[in-house]
Amino acid sequence: MSQSLPCLFVDLPLVRANAEAMVELCEASGIHPVGITKLACGSHEVAEAYLDGGIRTLGDSRIHNLEKLQDLPAQKLLLRIPAASDAMDVVRYADISLNSEEHTIRALSAAAVAQGRVHKIIVMHDLGDLREGCFNADDTVALAHLVSELPGLELEGLGTNLACYGGVEPSTENQQQLVDIAHRIEHELGVKLHVVSGASSAALPLLLRGGLPDGINQLRLGASLLMGIGLNDDPIPGTSQDTMRLGVEIIELKEKPSVPVNSTALDAFGNKPVFEDLGIRRRAICAIGKQDVNFDDLIPLDPALRIIGGSSDHLILDVTETAQPYQVGDTIYFALSYGGALQCMTSEYVRKEYLH
Repeated sequence: MSQSLPCLFVDLPLVRANAEAMVELCEASGIHPVGITKLACGSHEVAEAYLDGGIRTLGDSRIHNLEKLQDLPAQKLLLRIPAASDAMDVVRYADISLNSEEHTIRALSAAAVAQGRVHKIIVMHDLGDLREGCFNADDTVALAHLVSELPGLELEGLGTNLACYGGVEPSTENQQQLVDIAHRIEHELGVKLHVVSGASSAALPLLLRGGLPDGINQLRLGASLLMGIGLNDDPIPGTSQDTMRLGVEIIELKEKPSVPVNSTALDAFGNKPVFEDLGIRRRAICAIGKQDVNFDDLIPLDPALRIIGGSSDHLILDVTETAQPYQVGDTIYFALSYGGALQCMTSEYVRKEYLH
């Protein structure tokens, strides 16, 4: 395998250990975690680490990623509400999907009948985060009723999304609202819902405090498994946050002024650069750029390093104060925020190496 940089190193034993910790935590409260692979772009290696850690359902936002995971012995859940135009592929590659639109649900019914399959539906209710889901409980119940009547579909349960778009935190109160709507659906339709899907890794602090109400029996976990973080990117107790590291190579190392010579125009991204005059500084240029990752999402493992800026293909660092005598060709390592990890995973210019 090529050892080229930049490279995102993923520690699979740590990912597996995180999965084991989350499965143990959730199952102690009667909750079945779904292992979300979207942060890893549907990585087969990461999905296998989840399964080795006890995860039994895999979820992803993109059908293409679920297609890559078809050979793995797990239920597949489509995390993003589907497009009606993708109904055939949704039924083909996902056992379960989250839904909020009658038009799409009818398309899934037709696709399931055409393929001779039964597709499971989790109806989504919006508790105020203002992303997907019916906002009115009557509409949610009506949609659940429609699912229960259409051929080729099975009403799997009720779900909600929180702390993704609107930043609404999972709370005992809003999770209880979801449970109450689930009970209403069961009473009015005379059915038993298999799943009440409360939220994502953002709900783990609530679970740890004992505030998650009875009746919530599924959480959709991605960041906590792959990065050991939950709400507000805070570390989850008992997990590792050292699962991923980005390595980049120094391609130039020179002493230069800290302020450009003569006047400056807008940079390549339409911004007016601002510079602090610190005199002559030792500067390292690294072979990664804004096309791959937002520099604000990089955390240097060497605390004496300072990120100055860069361009679409270059990262510029101030290494004047570092104890390490860096040379051209050396590798500099960074930890990543959630957004940084997502960007590096998505970039085809960042090699991925899975450590076993």
